[in-house]
Amino acid sequence: MSDKSPFETDMITLTRYVMEKGRQAKGTGEMTQLLNSILTAIKAISSAVRKAGIAHMYGIAGTVNVTGDEVKKLDVLSNDLVINMLESSYGTCVLVSEENKDAVIIPKEKRGKYVVCFDPLDGSSNIDCLASIGTIFAIYKKTTEDEPTEKDALVAGRNIVAAGYALYGSATLVALSTGQGVDCFMLDPALGEFILVDKDVKIKKKGKIYSLNEGYAKYFDPSVTEYIKSKKFPEDGSSPYGSRYVGSMVADVHRTLKYGGIFMYPANQKSPKGKLRLLYECNPMAFIIEQAGGMATTGTQPVLDVIPESIHQRVPLILGSPDDVQEFLDCVKKHQKSS
Repeated sequence: MSDKSPFETDMITLTRYVMEKGRQAKGTGEMTQLLNSILTAIKAISSAVRKAGIAHMYGIAGTVNVTGDEVKKLDVLSNDLVINMLESSYGTCVLVSEENKDAVIIPKEKRGKYVVCFDPLDGSSNIDCLASIGTIFAIYKKTTEDEPTEKDALVAGRNIVAAGYALYGSATLVALSTGQGVDCFMLDPALGEFILVDKDVKIKKKGKIYSLNEGYAKYFDPSVTEYIKSKKFPEDGSSPYGSRYVGSMVADVHRTLKYGGIFMYPANQKSPKGKLRLLYECNPMAFIIEQAGGMATTGTQPVLDVIPESIHQRVPLILGSPDDVQEFLDCVKKHQKSS
């Protein structure tokens, strides 16, 4: 919003959007409160990320998180922010965070009916080099009447009621889906509000970009090697695909959503179960991509059909434009038949 442009008097903010969705669903308002609390945390993280250097918040906090990554000070801050905001929303009962070994069970007096799985600051190894980082979340409804436990989070991604991510890039963006398509909002720093910029985002049927860490090529499954080769040296005379890989999942997935193509973190000899976590990385992203008309698979089944066995479970992930993902799956099938 520049000083010269006419002032928008009827803008669709994310707060307004969430309230309208709640009204359409004839809900109790609990989900509205919950989403607004997540947004407040995202705004605070965005502010912290933007001035991390000045405030000496980046750099290693000196501990290692559950999944073995070194924890940065910003991670710790973001995790605390999200947990505190969710707890004070009175809408949640169980929280699963990448940073916490065990699920957080909300005290009785603050409980609501939702389970939230989140990665408070994804791509945090990129903090020091100022590459894009993000926040990812998925929201489920608790289905049983008993005391909330970690088990309440061990449900397939098909049960997600809302999911989204925030990308702290050249601007701060939120992509959100409540199961009726994907909408994108940009943070207007002058207003401190997220404004709707992209309604009902659809992914291209086929893209021109492949995205994976080729440093692991030595350990790739033959089907992955063959698929990548076919993108670099197409035999049908078409142009080769471009390669893009930030190494920050939110940035790579968002680019795939916007421009089409395929993002891959397949299983390999070093990580036979894949590296990305199902509950708070793969499921929310698979939900968003499917809502935008794309596909998300582990290579053997749709990501959203996987029944989790533990809260920090890892799975292989291949997502993106439907034609590209299908082509990869055909390649996998061909190799299974020949072996």
